[in-house]
Amino acid sequence: MAKRKITKQQHRRIQHRQQQHLDNQQPASTDNVDAHSGTVISHRGKLIQIEDLNGKVISCHMRTHIEKPVCGDQVIWQSDDQANNAVIIAVQPRRNEWDRFTRRGERKVVAANVTQALIVVAAKPEIHEGLIDRYLVALENRDIQAVIVFNKIDLLSETQHLAYRQRLGLYEKLGYPVIETSVKQAHGLEKLHGVLVHEISIVVGESGVGKSSLIQHLLPEEEIRIGSISTAHEQGTHTTTTARLYHLSAGGHIIDSPGIREFFIPHFTPEELTQGFREFLPYLGQCQFRDCQHQQEPGCALRLAVDSGNISRQRWLSYLSIAGELTA
Repeated sequence: MAKRKITKQQHRRIQHRQQQHLDNQQPASTDNVDAHSGTVISHRGKLIQIEDLNGKVISCHMRTHIEKPVCGDQVIWQSDDQANNAVIIAVQPRRNEWDRFTRRGERKVVAANVTQALIVVAAKPEIHEGLIDRYLVALENRDIQAVIVFNKIDLLSETQHLAYRQRLGLYEKLGYPVIETSVKQAHGLEKLHGVLVHEISIVVGESGVGKSSLIQHLLPEEEIRIGSISTAHEQGTHTTTTARLYHLSAGGHIIDSPGIREFFIPHFTPEELTQGFREFLPYLGQCQFRDCQHQQEPGCALRLAVDSGNISRQRWLSYLSIAGELTA
C-alpha cells in the first residue's frame, strides 16, 4: 500500500507537535496519558522494542509520519492503559548516525548515538585493508572512535600471526587501537571488556569474522545466533539480521549489527574523503594548487608525503580507489 501523502500544512503541524514533545517531555494532550522517555533497543517486525528509564522493555507502535527510529535512538512514547498498547510520538535529535549504502546508493540508517565502533576482522574471511579504510573514513567523519579487533588468532601459525600483525601494525601507528582476540583461547577478552566501559559501541565487520561469538562471550546470559564460514567461498553466513542493543554488566552498551560483504560510501564529498584519512590532515592546504584533486597534479603535498614515506603507499592507493568510486 502506498504511503499516504500529507500537505505542507499537515507536515508543519506534525513537526510542531513533535517539537512540543521534545521541549516539554509531555504530549500535547495529557488526557489519562503520560509521556515517557526510552531507548530503542531493537525492531521486531512492525513493533519497536524500547527500554524505559526503569529497564523495562516495551513493544511500541510508531506514530505515522515521524522519522523511523533506529537502535540507540532516544524517543518519547505514550501508553494507553485502556487500549493496552504504546506508541512512539517523537524521536530525540541524534548525536550521530551509523548508516550503510547498497551498491545502488540506497541508504539505510542502522544505529544512532554511538560513541565507538569495533571493526572486527579475522584471518578467515581474509582481511581486506580497503574495507577497514572505508570504515575508518566513515567513522572519522562521524566523530566516532574506532577500535580494530583481530579475532580468531587461534587459527594462525606463528608465522601467519606475525604477518598479520605487521599488516595491522600500520593502523596502530596511526593511533587506532588493535586488540587481538580468541574466544576459544579466552585471549584478549579482558582487554576488550576494558575498551567497552562507558561507551556505546557498535560492532561492525564482514559476516563470519566472529562478531556474534565475541558478543556471546561478553553477554553469556543472552542467546546470540552464531554462524559459520561457507567452505565453498570462505565467506561468512549472515546470522544477525537486525541491530540489537545490549547492556554490559561492567558498564557501557554494545550494538550488534548485521554483517556485510561490501561497504560503500558513495555520499562522501572529496573533502570528506581526505578528512577521513587522519594522516593526510597535516598536508591538506599545502598543495601547489588550491583546487588540487590529489591525483596527478604537480606539487601535490599528499603525493610528496607518500614519496617521502610519511604516508603509507598502501593507504594512498586505498584512498585513490575510494576516490575513483566517488567520481565514477
